[in-house]
Amino acid sequence: MKPVSHLFPCFYFFFFFAVFLPVVSPSASTFPVNIWPKPTTISWPSPAASPLSPSFTILSSHPSHPHLSAAISRYQNLLLSERHRPLVPPSLPSCSVPLSSLSLSISNPSAPLHHAADESHSLSVSLTGLATLAAATPWGAIRGLESFSQLVWASESRLLVAAGINITDRPLFPHRGLLLDTSRNFIPVEDILRTVRAMGYNKMNVLHWHITDSQSFPILLPSVPELAVKGSYGPEMQYSPEDVRRIVGYAMSYGVRVMPEIDAPGHTGSWAEAYPEIVTCANKFWAPAGKPALAADPGTGQLNPLIPETYDVVRAVFRDIAELFPEPFFHGGADEVNTACWEDDGSIAAFISGGGTHDELLRTFISKTHPFITADLNRTAVYWEDVVLGPAVKVPPSTIPKESAVMQTWNNGPNNTKILAGMGYRVIVSSWDFYYLDCGYGGWYGNDSQYDSLTPGGDGGSWCSPFKTWQRVYDYDITEGLTEEEAALVVGGEVAMWTAQVDGVVLDGRVWPRASAMAESMWSGNRGHDGKKRYAEATDRLNEWRRRMVGRGIAAEPIQPLWCAKHPSLCNFVE
Repeated sequence: MKPVSHLFPCFYFFFFFAVFLPVVSPSASTFPVNIWPKPTTISWPSPAASPLSPSFTILSSHPSHPHLSAAISRYQNLLLSERHRPLVPPSLPSCSVPLSSLSLSISNPSAPLHHAADESHSLSVSLTGLATLAAATPWGAIRGLESFSQLVWASESRLLVAAGINITDRPLFPHRGLLLDTSRNFIPVEDILRTVRAMGYNKMNVLHWHITDSQSFPILLPSVPELAVKGSYGPEMQYSPEDVRRIVGYAMSYGVRVMPEIDAPGHTGSWAEAYPEIVTCANKFWAPAGKPALAADPGTGQLNPLIPETYDVVRAVFRDIAELFPEPFFHGGADEVNTACWEDDGSIAAFISGGGTHDELLRTFISKTHPFITADLNRTAVYWEDVVLGPAVKVPPSTIPKESAVMQTWNNGPNNTKILAGMGYRVIVSSWDFYYLDCGYGGWYGNDSQYDSLTPGGDGGSWCSPFKTWQRVYDYDITEGLTEEEAALVVGGEVAMWTAQVDGVVLDGRVWPRASAMAESMWSGNRGHDGKKRYAEATDRLNEWRRRMVGRGIAAEPIQPLWCAKHPSLCNFVE
């Protein structure tokens, strides 16, 4: 313990500024130093700063936890090397006592990283050279370490840390995700790892890996390797089992679960390269003139539910995926089943002519695969809303038990969320009108005649225009219009990055900082204590957070001219 005389100057400074200068109240909208996403509770009655000791260390009571120890090592290095310089430097009284350590304690160190894992934590940075972080689980501790890292900044030749601050924090929603499609364009492993890293910085906790689709099957599975050998874009654009294990393990050190999705029975044209006998309408033009479209977009093919061979391959795929991904949620897709594609097959056409229905075909597929996911693989199944709400093909809700499934909604905003919750399903919200990050970049079909016109306006060929700005993302209330019972079934949300026009080169800017906007709304909400939307004060904070992310190697897009960031509030629409 340091002598009291070494502490006195800090207490003296603290007393002087508390008495003679204005105090920033805990309810104020912003502080001299801010954390993204905004914590649920902050007490910083008299903001001050302490030097961060060059020998600063993080002390853990659980050094043997592999994922937590990796996080501690990472943050230890980051804290002493980042040297983030704020756009508007904080003007704070500085204590003379350096902060020498952060002591970390966890009440349940063996808690697994599953859905609804406890991420609560309390962080306190004293004026006496010590800081403490208490968490219920390792995953809450990782969130607290991120918060602490954002309290540190560089000033001239030294590092400073916010002092006299107390934070108590926990997320509003247990599921805060990003969907990443790796089928339409291949996303290299290093780019996925960087995306996971950015998710951890933003306290997002689920990477929804949409691995396969009609365009390609990039994951190499031991039981059915031909699916990737023949269905990927090439040997250099495949994910090996070692790649998957690396991604999953890396993500766990950031408190991020990796939820795999194998979309079926629709969106499976890529399966036909290895198993053409189980796929209908594969490799055909998607929108034949004068006939119904065979797919929602280019890349045709669907699994045939009538033949036993289909289920042999599906079970092999699902079993291998479950062995590679320890995540308890298994996404089975089941969206956008196309009736014309099924009817293109002779056996299915005969089934329909004999009085069978498309709904029966989907029910057959779900009835044979859902129990395999839930009973044989011991997973909770996740499906797109289409499986029970599809406009053309759907199954009765009785086909999919509520206790073993979660529905992900992407259409009709709050309306479909309410319908699914009213059915009794847990719901993940990904409404395209708010959370689809690919929208508004224009069409990607070849020889599209709509561009022949010089008429101003239009959607540029993007079906889900306009572009979803960060404000649009931030403002969405995913429980809008729900009863208390229905809202309790909404487990969270996901922004979606579909990659028809995205690869690793442009990935960061397409995702960040718009995904950061959702991250805060899912963590602490988009409203202040007065109940009003806080997007206005969030602008300046997001400018600063984007700058810090860029410094950490995340190529996030700017949201305003730099002048606005250096002159807070002067670029507001209303004074």
